[in-house]
Parts: sequence; structure tokens; C-alpha cells
Amino acid sequence: MLVALFNVAPAAAQSSETITGVAVQGNQRIEGATIRSYLTVSEGDAFDPARIDRSIKNLFATGLFADVSIGRQGDILLVRVVENPIINRISIEGNKRIEDDKITPEIQLRPRVVYTRTKVQQDVEKILELYRRKGRFGVRVEPKVIELPQNRVDLVYEVTEGKPTYVRKIDFIGNKEFDDDDLRGVVLTVEERWWKFLTSNDTYDPERMNFDRELLRRHYLQNGYADFEVISGVAELAPNRESFFMTFTVKEGERYRLGKVDIDVKLKGYDKRRLEPDILTQPGDWYNAKEIDDTINKITDAVGNAGYAFIDVNPRLRRDESRHTIDVTYEVEEGPRVFVERVEVKGNVVTLDKVIRREILLAEGDAFNTAKIRRSKERLENLGFFKEDKVKVENTPSQVSPDRTVITAEVEEQSTGELQFGIGFSSASGALFDVGVTQRNLLGKGQELKFNFSLAQQETQINLSFTEPYFLDRRIVAGGDLFAQRQDYQDQAGFTSTTIGGALRLGFNYNEYLFQRFSYNLSQTKLTGISAFSSQYIREQQGKSITSQISQSISLNKLNNVIEPSRGYYVSLSTDLAGLGGSEKFVKGGLSVGWYAEPFEGWVFGLLGNSGYIVGIGEDIKVYQRYQLGGITLRGFDDFGVSPRDGTTGDALGGDWIVTGTAELKIPLGLPKEIGITPKLFTDWGAIGPPRDLLRRLTPVEAATILRSTKFRGAVGIGVQWESPVGPIQIDWSPKVFFAQQYDDRQKFRVNFGQRF
Repeated sequence: MLVALFNVAPAAAQSSETITGVAVQGNQRIEGATIRSYLTVSEGDAFDPARIDRSIKNLFATGLFADVSIGRQGDILLVRVVENPIINRISIEGNKRIEDDKITPEIQLRPRVVYTRTKVQQDVEKILELYRRKGRFGVRVEPKVIELPQNRVDLVYEVTEGKPTYVRKIDFIGNKEFDDDDLRGVVLTVEERWWKFLTSNDTYDPERMNFDRELLRRHYLQNGYADFEVISGVAELAPNRESFFMTFTVKEGERYRLGKVDIDVKLKGYDKRRLEPDILTQPGDWYNAKEIDDTINKITDAVGNAGYAFIDVNPRLRRDESRHTIDVTYEVEEGPRVFVERVEVKGNVVTLDKVIRREILLAEGDAFNTAKIRRSKERLENLGFFKEDKVKVENTPSQVSPDRTVITAEVEEQSTGELQFGIGFSSASGALFDVGVTQRNLLGKGQELKFNFSLAQQETQINLSFTEPYFLDRRIVAGGDLFAQRQDYQDQAGFTSTTIGGALRLGFNYNEYLFQRFSYNLSQTKLTGISAFSSQYIREQQGKSITSQISQSISLNKLNNVIEPSRGYYVSLSTDLAGLGGSEKFVKGGLSVGWYAEPFEGWVFGLLGNSGYIVGIGEDIKVYQRYQLGGITLRGFDDFGVSPRDGTTGDALGGDWIVTGTAELKIPLGLPKEIGITPKLFTDWGAIGPPRDLLRRLTPVEAATILRSTKFRGAVGIGVQWESPVGPIQIDWSPKVFFAQQYDDRQKFRVNFGQRF
């Protein structure tokens, strides 16, 4: 910074010590009056060096000037300035790992803004911080200025990214009950290994390390260590700046069991015995902070559903250090009467506000309810529009009134448009070529538009679908479909079917979990490829038929996540009626149930069941309308592998009813989530009934040629689900089957590629 300069000349010796005028020189864009406004001296003031020094500091503080000097010329105060240039253009060069659209929003400077060295340095630090979050601590950023006419400049940030800074070693100090390998499986950061090329968690990130500390705390608190604490977490950078060594120092403390577990309900007229089924913590169990939190949520939900809008549930803990036990009492009492002041939405760029607001179960003026807050978060996550773990629905006290709260829904959007292109293999369809385009959030309105074309050895299909989830701005799901499908069942049943048609759909919710759906389907199916060697019962059905079908389904869904459930259940009942026009006449009913639980973190157990029944109305049921058992409905057997079949030709004829059940256990491997590999154990069971309409019109001798059995078949096996970069791949191996009949077709190994639309 320059000090004030005073010209000492013979003429000045006779001048007064009072400023008679202020002159400004060097300014091009900034008005002289604006510059004078920052001075602490003006006409009529004395030439005070201290005040002139403050004036210089004020002008520099504006950030508008590269140089400032103030001098005296007689009785005139002369202010000379050199203006900072205006930025014409900003460019970032050399960046490959982080794209421009990720860096630009983080820096301060913009085109047509005044250039300052201070802000340039701050922007350099911000870019360095972004790269360090990506694990690149060897990055260098050099700003370069290109001068242009009219006091303008181009600003270029030249980035040298350097090599990734990997985590070479993760050590723990103070752990006795869990060894280092156990705790490395708890934290999110992983040690760098060559096979972990699909994850970025092997690079150092300070924010991730803080989250690792929290994961360690959760792990110990869920296993009885109520006094656990992370004393320190240190990351040391190697001298070559290419790797980090992380060390966590922990204090485990003693392990506690639960002593007495009780509920203290202070709500008038509410019997605490109604809450006993909601208590997840039991005497004698190891202390588990997560189970206590889950119990609080269940009690809050139960009492809230009983009509108590304002409640507080607090766990009172009494620790007995000598016996290493903790008594827990859940205190349930009336909380402060709090109402929703307003609902704010943040973070959405494409998605319209109303699409987010309609998923939030609380509106302005409603009584605040924590259960509805949690459910609102689940509903937003189930949309699939936002990044996982980036959906927050929180409340903060109002600044206007203590009995008001502000609900904020903060989201981070992810791509909802998908272009799928795949070449692969499916055991059901053979080699396949698949192209699909999906937009699940059309124009930000939450509408879904799908197009899919797949070409395979056994199945070719084209589908076009549109869904409006809030028809007429009400929670009514409406949509339509157009489809064409060709299925080659020559090997299994001796025919090829070609179907074209369309459908209209309408659905609505009775409440948060109960959903009703109606649809109308009109389609034409043609059986071709039937030879003289095909079953005569299939040859009879050759030609075209029209299906005019109305359907309904009612579903109760209490899954925590509709895409990847880990707990909860669902029940669905469906009915189809064909015969209001068309040539096919039948009634079909179906029941589907499922239940999921997560006994240990990452271990997901599921029980699934399905059943169906079809009855013809004065007409024989077509073979493609009957049920088939095998393939995706019963692993360990081929498609149509367990279906009744013509004993003469071996062609599958399908059945009139079906029952299937599956038990499946997904097993965590401790691999990074980005790899997307999930192994599982499974067992499938199923039975199928005979085609009764066909048997009724056959003689006993003819009926004896129909191979059939209503006995249950079963299979056990192992599988792997891989969310690969080219699409989901499902591999199942069923080495053992039970009660297979002689005519059943086995299939030990099954591969499915790609996502069906």
C-alpha cells in the first residue's frame, strides 16, 4: 500500500493548510464522485496524514483499484488511481477429473466482474479444495491473466491434476474387542488395492474421514459399548504426496447389557400396554443405540396414529457400572404444541417445486408430526429423482413464533433420463440386443415416458408407455401403453405368439399405503409356427384371437424402499376379466405377498409368495393365457419346465393355477457400494395345476397322455446380482432340486442381462 505523498514546493510554503479542492485522476469507468465518497477528508478539511492514510485503505478495500496514491498539489488534494480490469472471460484448462460445470459454481469471479488478486487467490484455494475432496492432493492451479484492450482481461486457471492420493494404510489404536480388519469393514474409506478400480473411497477425503468417525461410533454403540469414543483421527500425507496413512485412536470402554426396560406414559387416557409390541429392546440384550432410536420412532408413530399430535418420547438411561447394565425407561409425554409455519424446497433445478411439495405430508398450518416427516423423506427417495442419501427433510424453529416450525426439503437431483443400449445373454431369451429410452421426470413434472425395443432369439418386443402420477393435480395415477411382442416357444411348447395392443391405466391411494389400480387392455394375439409335429391341443388354437380385458389390483405396501427393500411387507390382490368383447373369455385372480427384514446391517432376508387361478367362461383357455412354472418363477427349472405337457410331443400346455414361494438372503461382502455386487442364497418352491378345461373334454385314454403333477417342486442355489456399467446382470446357480418329475426340464445355470421396461 502506498502512503500519502505531499509535494513540497516553494509555492506550497505560502499555501494554506486547508484543502480547497479534491481532484481525481486515472479513473476510466468509476465516477469521480464515487471515489470521493470513500475519502475521509473533503474540501475545507485540513491536510491530516492519518485521515488521508485511512482514505487510501478505504479505496483499496473496495477491490476496484490495483493502485492508489494521494498527494498534495498546492491546496488541492490529488487522488490518483489505477482501476482493476474487468474480466472478459474465465476459462479452466487441464481439468479432466472435475468438469467445468462442477468448478464454475464454486468460484467467485465471473465475466464482467472486477478482477482482484485477492479473489483470484480465493478461487485457486477453492479449486484446490475440490480436488482434495476427490483425493488429489498433488494438484496445482496456476492463474494466468491475458491483457486485452480497454482495461479488460481474460482469466485462465491452468490445472495440473497430478496423481490420485490413495489411502495406503488404515490403522486403529486402542481397539481390543474388534480387530483392525473388523473396523476396516466398518469405515467407508478403504485401503487402495488394484482391484478396487471401481471405487473412489480409496482416496483421502477429510469429510469422509469425519463420517468414518461417526460410523465407528455407531458400530460400537450398536454392540453394547455405551462409553465408546473416538479420541482422534489423523491422516498423514507421505513425503511424495501420493498417499495417506490414516490412524484412528479409540477408547472402547465397558460393554453393557440392558437391565430393566419400561414405558412411562404421561398421556391422559392412553394405556402403556398398547405400546409394548413396539419395544425392540429387551432385558438381557446387549445395549444397542440404534434399537433405542428405532423404538422411539415406533412409539412416536403409534401414539401419533392414535390421535396425539404433540408428543415427546425420551429415553431415560440409568447406568449401573458395577453390574455393567443400563436400565431404559421410555418417557412418553405431551410435547409443545407446534404448527407448521411454511414449507421450503431447496436444491431442485429441473424438478418443479410442486412435484416435491406434493410428496410432503405436512402443509402450512398443520400440526407438526415427526412420523410424517420421516415418511415424507421416504416418499421423496422413492421418486428416484434425487441422489441417494442426498434427500433431507428437516424442521427448524421459526424466528417469528416459538410455536411454529419451518420444514425444509433439501434435495440434490440426479439424472432421470436413461439411454440403455445393451448386447447380452439371457437364459430365457437367448442372445439379445436391447435399446431403451426412459425419462422418469419429464419436463420436471414427475411424469414418466418409456420406450424400449429388444430383439432376442426367443423374444422381441416394443413398448411405449406414459404415466402421469398426479392426474388432474390429484393423487391419481393415469397412463397408457402401446406394445408389440413376439415370443418363440418352439422348443418348449411348439408355437410362436405375436401380440399387439394397448392399455389404459388409472390408480389411486386410499391412504398412505393402500393403492387401488384399474386398467383396460385390448390386444390381438396370433399363434404361428405350429407344425404337424406340434401337440394337437396347440394346433387347435392356431390363428388370431382378441382379448378385451378389464383388470383391478389392490396393494398394501409398507416397504421401506420400493426399489431395494430391506424391511417391511406388501400384499397385492389382482383380478382380470376378459369377455367384454373380443374372442377370449376368462376370469383370473392372483395374490402376491412379500416380507423383508434386516437382522444385521447389510443382511437382507426376504420371503415372497405368489398364487394365481384362471377359469374359462364357456371357452377353452388359450395356452399363452395359462400359467407356466419354471425359469423366473421357479429357478432350477427351464421356462415351462414344470408345466403340464403333452406326453406324445413333449410340448408344454400350461396350467390353470400356480403357487410359488421364495426365501432369499442377501449377504454383504464388505465391498464398496460402487462395485454393485450382491451375493445371495435362495430357495424356490412351486406347484402348478392341470389344464382342466382340456381334460374335461378328453377321454380317459387321451387324458392319460397329459403329463401332470400337482406336487411341489423345489430348488436351492446361490446367485449374484451385479449392477454392471452396461446394465444389471443376474446370475443364479441351482445345483439341487427336489421332487422333480421325470418329464420336468432342469436348468442349473441361469443368466439374465438388462433391465426390462
